Amino acid sequence: MNKGRLYWILQILGWGGFAFVNIFFASLSQGISAVQLWAFVVLAAFYLVSTHSMRHIVKTYEWFKFGIFRLLALTLLALLGLSVVNVLAQILINLAFGTLKPDEDFRALVIAVNLFVSFLYYAFWFLLYFLFHFLDNYNSSLKYEAKINEIRLNHLKSQLNPHFIFNALNSVRALVDEDPNKAKTAITRISNILRFSLMMDKKQVIDFADELATVKDYLALEAIRFEERLELIYQIEDEAYSYKIPPMMLQTIVENAIKHGISNLVKGGLIEIKCREGLQEELYIQVKNSGYLNPNPSKTKKEEGGHGLENTKQRLKLLYGDKASFRIFNSGNQFVITEIKIPKQRITLE
Repeated sequence: MNKGRLYWILQILGWGGFAFVNIFFASLSQGISAVQLWAFVVLAAFYLVSTHSMRHIVKTYEWFKFGIFRLLALTLLALLGLSVVNVLAQILINLAFGTLKPDEDFRALVIAVNLFVSFLYYAFWFLLYFLFHFLDNYNSSLKYEAKINEIRLNHLKSQLNPHFIFNALNSVRALVDEDPNKAKTAITRISNILRFSLMMDKKQVIDFADELATVKDYLALEAIRFEERLELIYQIEDEAYSYKIPPMMLQTIVENAIKHGISNLVKGGLIEIKCREGLQEELYIQVKNSGYLNPNPSKTKKEEGGHGLENTKQRLKLLYGDKASFRIFNSGNQFVITEIKIPKQRITLE
């Protein structure tokens, strides 16, 4: 079920139950008029609106990113503030419905009791809301771990498969006699890629610079294989280096561009990587490659080439929710563009 819909169902059932219980016990003890009944309903509606407003504040200012002591302090202040406002709302509701008893309702003891009861109701709501958040967060973390394990295996299978190593070693072998220094450099690049893949472990994000360095090593190896058939262009703004991105994300996109773009063209083509910062502190990554994206590929083609991109979409969704975006499209008949947007502050899954 959609989390937004579940939230509203629980809100309505919870505060609706609050109104029902109060009306039930009031009718047992002293009977209840229609006016008193509506007063309880309006009070329950106020609880619903006030807690929803509090939820909006918590989400807008991202309280769950704060440290535990700051979060507890803010929660305590919020509970006290909500309790005071609730007591004032009770007085106004009773005044509006003509059920206010000044001699009783304005006594210090009555106000203190109302404050305490309101505090307990809001504290219980906060407890349930925080508990739901952390359980949902833990579930998302488990999903992420499962997905990252799958991605790691797929990546090791696709990038470090015998075919890839065979091509890389063949390129190095051809250079051993012709250009020993270049052969040594190629071996170093292969070593860097292997080390990066093995050291990725379960990191959710890594420095953009580290990811880009691995991508450059990979493309440098491919440039040896394709020679003049591969043209590489990098347009990286300095601001991009302040970001963190999911490991192997850019690598997967570039590999896809080589495998399904450049490799299928007799004359080879272009790989262009652009990275820039947006107006609202988000990183835009664009990979442009020669080729053409078939809008209606066969099922076999989808299965062969879609796992890497699909994994990338899933990882972005798990890490950033709706704050990240992914799209791939044709630019005319000669180029394919893959675009990704990543926010500066990621959604924390710990």
